[in-house]
Amino acid sequence: QVQLVESGGGLAQPGGSLRLSCAASGFTFSKYAMSWARQAPGKGLEWVAGMYNDDSDRFYADSVKGRFTISRDNAKNTLYLQMNSLKPGDTALYHCAKVAPGGTLWEYDYWGQGTQVTVSS
Repeated sequence: QVQLVESGGGLAQPGGSLRLSCAASGFTFSKYAMSWARQAPGKGLEWVAGMYNDDSDRFYADSVKGRFTISRDNAKNTLYLQMNSLKPGDTALYHCAKVAPGGTLWEYDYWGQGTQVTVSS
């Protein structure tokens, strides 16, 4: 079965950095687009970044553009999110998501349990 396991979250100071990882299994990772999404307390799920299976392009929400970088290692079945210049507004539970076949980067069929990112001084 599809499994997505995120790691790398934690507490960071404003202006700091974190790198999230997502270990994927149960499907052919190299064939699917993947995204990161986040959910802040009391808010809905917000798409953050996404990329296609062939790394042809990467896309970002305006709120993180220029600060976050999504990447993938198809040989390791792993998705990454490098987060720099973190802000308190980035505090959220971050989920790795498998994009549904034929869907847009914000249409998912599976997602992980998430890893908590807290940005505070």
